[in-house]
Amino acid sequence: MGDAFSAIGALADPVRRRLYDFVAGRDDGVGREEAARAVGVPTHTARFHLDKLVEAGLLTVDHRRLSGRTGPGAGRPAKVYRRSATDIAVSLPERGYELVGHVFAAAVERSIEGAPLTEALAEEARAAGHRDGTAYDAGEHEGEGGELERSAEVLTGRGFEPTRVGDGLVLRNCPFDALAREHTALVCGVNHDYVGGVLEGLGCEHTSARLDPGPDRCCVRVEESDAGS
Repeated sequence: MGDAFSAIGALADPVRRRLYDFVAGRDDGVGREEAARAVGVPTHTARFHLDKLVEAGLLTVDHRRLSGRTGPGAGRPAKVYRRSATDIAVSLPERGYELVGHVFAAAVERSIEGAPLTEALAEEARAAGHRDGTAYDAGEHEGEGGELERSAEVLTGRGFEPTRVGDGLVLRNCPFDALAREHTALVCGVNHDYVGGVLEGLGCEHTSARLDPGPDRCCVRVEESDAGS
């Protein structure tokens, strides 16, 4: 999310935004001089802002001869700017429709092949959570923290906004809110299976996920059971 904010923030400057819009409207790439003329600024100003847009991930750079000539005397290739293929979006609170979209798509593909859709959806959601939990534990955080702490870290990364309440976590945000409002039971089931998969991927032995619907928060609660049970 931080990188997305930086990228969007890069467009706050009006000159930078005009340069971005001009470059984005061209498929063949734009040189500095052409961009400067188009928005009415000196070339050195255009160069500065274009390079800032590259740093933000909004533009990419390659090199080609703008004169159209080749061979000796054609001059050195110049920097040419194009719109980046990277998708950048900011949502507050954070949403995760890409995750649920992948889960739904994988489940539908399996159902086309004959698997019951409900079972496929539950399995794909749990598998997605398991992957996230396993990836976290295999990374730089391996073995660090208790089960609730590690669970909170993974769920934070997916936009659930976990908050410690007593012996558990309340998930203050549903990353799939728009879908949940129209298809509550379906999405709550996906959330439950996903969070359960995260706990499995983290190897949690004394932490579980249960459905606990409430207004303005995710329908899942994470609870730590008695370690001795």
